Amino acid sequence: MAQMLLYRRRGWGSALIEVQLAWYGMPVDLVEVGDVFRDAEERERLIRINPAGQVPALVLPDGRLMTESAAITLHLADLAGSADLVPQPAAPERADFLRWLIFIVAQIYPCFTFGDAPARYVTDPQAQEEMQQRIFARAEQMWLALGQAASADGPWFLGERFSALDLYLGVMGHWEPGLEWFRTHLPRVDAIRQAVQGEPRLAPAFAANFDD
Repeated sequence: MAQMLLYRRRGWGSALIEVQLAWYGMPVDLVEVGDVFRDAEERERLIRINPAGQVPALVLPDGRLMTESAAITLHLADLAGSADLVPQPAAPERADFLRWLIFIVAQIYPCFTFGDAPARYVTDPQAQEEMQQRIFARAEQMWLALGQAASADGPWFLGERFSALDLYLGVMGHWEPGLEWFRTHLPRVDAIRQAVQGEPRLAPAFAANFDD
C-alpha cells in the first residue's frame, strides 16, 4: 500500500506535520522543496502541487492532497484513531484546544506568510520595510495573547493535557521573534518548546528541522 508523501522544507511549516507524523509513528516519504520566496521556478513547481504555494502539502495514500496544517492535524488524529494530540469531542479540553489551534493558524501563522517576503506584495523598499515591521509587531501581540492563555496548572499549554498545541509551540517557537524573545517575554511558551523538543520520539524530527 502506498504511504503518505509530504512536501517539506527544513524549519518551515511542514515541520508542524513532520513532528506529528513522528509522534504517531506514521511512515511518510519526504519531498524537498526549495526556497519558494527566492526561487520563482521552485515556487511554480510547488504551486502545481498546492495552489497556495506553501508547505505543508501532504499527499494521502489514495492520492488526495491535504493542505492547511490545522486540517492535517485533525485528519492525522482521525487516521491514528488516537486522542494523543487532539482531544475527543466530549473531552473538557476540546473547546480550548480548537480555539487556540485556529488562533495560531489564523492570527499568528499568516504573519510569516506575508512578513517573511514583503517584496512579493509591495514593490517600494520603504513600504516593504514598514509592512514587515508592522506585521511582526502584530505577531508579537498575538504571541503575547496566546502566552497569557497557556495554563499554569501543568507542563503543557492545556495544563496536564499534552496536545498538538504543544507541538505547534515546539516548532513555531523557533521562528520570529526568535528564541531570545520567547525566553524573555514568554518563558512559559519557551519552556513548552524545550519540553516538546526533548521528547525522545520527536527528537529526530526536530533535529531534521532545527539546529538547536
